[in-house]
Amino acid sequence: MPSEDPITVLTEADCWELLAGETLGRLATSPAGKPEIFPVNYAVQDHTVLFRSAEGTKLMSTVINDEVAFEADGHGDTGGWSVVLKGHARLLEGAAEIAEAEQAPLRPWVATLKLRFVRIVPTEISGRRFVFGPEPDRFG
Repeated sequence: MPSEDPITVLTEADCWELLAGETLGRLATSPAGKPEIFPVNYAVQDHTVLFRSAEGTKLMSTVINDEVAFEADGHGDTGGWSVVLKGHARLLEGAAEIAEAEQAPLRPWVATLKLRFVRIVPTEISGRRFVFGPEPDRFG
């Protein structure tokens, strides 16, 4: 019998620490009631998630419906974690907010121009840590 609970609920501070240590996540949007999901490289800045985008479906879907979800996770040999936040995506437009965003350690992965910054301001954040192991005996 394992001595450690296989699922641990993370604190808000733990969630932000884990998010800050990764650079790839998934943006979930729902323009016109149809779900879309996009991989994005991101940075955490002042308890928000920041990513860059070119013009196109990803950017347009955040403009059509700013209510989004974002998920990032990580794993090793013995366990993993997942953090989900829900909030509002906002296209950055003012010179001061773009200058602030440019200070984040956020660079495109693909050699394409991504001229627009989008900031997700969370309304809720939650996370779980998982310990990998065999399925318990359901008859024992």
